[in-house]
Amino acid sequence: MKPKYLSVFLFIFSCLPVKVAPKIDGDKLMVAKKFSRLLPNQYALVFEDPKEANEFYNFINTKYERNFIDVEHNVPFVLNKNTFYFSFYEIEKETKTANLVPIFVDAKRESNGNSSILNNMHTSRKGKWFLVLTASDFDSNDALNSNHPYALQIENYLRNLKNEYLNTSNYVESLLRKRESSN
Repeated sequence: MKPKYLSVFLFIFSCLPVKVAPKIDGDKLMVAKKFSRLLPNQYALVFEDPKEANEFYNFINTKYERNFIDVEHNVPFVLNKNTFYFSFYEIEKETKTANLVPIFVDAKRESNGNSSILNNMHTSRKGKWFLVLTASDFDSNDALNSNHPYALQIENYLRNLKNEYLNTSNYVESLLRKRESSN
């Protein structure tokens, strides 16, 4: 292959995606286990978390006055005089690419008897964090399943919770709003 064509080839195909993180605009209702096999086999509201690590944990801890006890699992909330529970999971999904130029450079160096110098550049990785919210009723039924009588109301509740989280920087504000609405 002529050098001119080789450089064009390398430029066009220099990074090959090996693994691609999902793109979720807003949020998505889906079976949690399909998003990550480590999650329960029930419906969940999934959205990308643009904030720093543990921000959602701190938000839920403050808003629901959990005192750092069972913050991630079975957080109770009331809808239409019925108690439901939500849990959340923070999951990282990554985009991983193989960078061909450093691989070819190191291969050429090694074939000439030299050591590789670009080992740490053979792949690149960029991660995204997602929050996965599940909900259940008192009998541990999947409350986001479309067959559940309150599925739509619970989905709206969790979507409003997501929006409040994304739009609140001082989590004490959400606690004060909660207290004002209960009076």
